[in-house]
Amino acid sequence: MSVELEQEDVSIFEDRLWLHKGWEARVIKNEDDDGWAVSMTQDGQAEPALVGPWTMGRDKKSPKPLDVSAFNTLVKTASEVIRRHEQHQAALLHKAIEIEVRGLRVTVALDIEPDEENPSATLTATAADGSQLAKVRARPDHSLTRASAQRWADAGYPRDRED
Repeated sequence: MSVELEQEDVSIFEDRLWLHKGWEARVIKNEDDDGWAVSMTQDGQAEPALVGPWTMGRDKKSPKPLDVSAFNTLVKTASEVIRRHEQHQAALLHKAIEIEVRGLRVTVALDIEPDEENPSATLTATAADGSQLAKVRARPDHSLTRASAQRWADAGYPRDRED
């Protein structure tokens, strides 16, 4: 079976449910009031990436049917929500600060490897030319600040005593 036919087989275009190109748009009853909501879930995900209000139909009781324009807008919006979430997660797991050490610019970076059982982190100092000055294990809850980076550099980049 060709890829195009497989894609057609999984596409569904109903008034309240669209499955297409890796996304599911589902119009659902809003439990908080008399209105309707739409949820956007990416294939393989248990939770929706986006849930928002949905427009009432002309009869003011039932929801407006999904259409191609609304679906495309919802996919774009849900994709942006996912992208922002990924950027936020990356920012939580990687932090870099530039400091000056003996007249040279040095970047000190903290990279955290999340793991439910054994999280870890690495503290790295890199010169402006890209050469690595130091790399040590750090606690995953290490707080990288300009002051802590400067203290570490001024002390000669010692290893963390808790290793």
